[in-house]
Amino acid sequence: MANSESQQERSPSQLIDDKIQGLGDWRGDMLARVRKLIREADPQVIEEVKWRKPSNPSGVPVWEHAGIICTGETYRNKVKLTFAKGALLADPSGLFNSSLEGNSRRAIDLHDGDEIDEEALKALICEAAALNQSQRR
Repeated sequence: MANSESQQERSPSQLIDDKIQGLGDWRGDMLARVRKLIREADPQVIEEVKWRKPSNPSGVPVWEHAGIICTGETYRNKVKLTFAKGALLADPSGLFNSSLEGNSRRAIDLHDGDEIDEEALKALICEAAALNQSQRR
């Protein structure tokens, strides 16, 4: 079976597993940690992989609940969690530290060695899911 065929048959969760393993460094560990927290915060979250292209064949992990909650992009020196509707979310802990000038998105850039405020991140995930649900009505 060709590699491209086997990749198409894999579930989004399996593709995210592959991405985490393929990184093989602190970025994979960080992406795995935030993924675990997202799943704990919202057990109904749906994992997707979007924006697959030749320059990024593994795509971008996306977590959804009644719409996109956030994406998990990896760069050479950071893992970026981008919240699609971040500008509409309260962020009392000040987790958002990137894409602050946008009209709708906000992001959290995580670097090697950064600590994650787990409770604050879980609260942000829950708030984003609740916002998505309220806007569907």
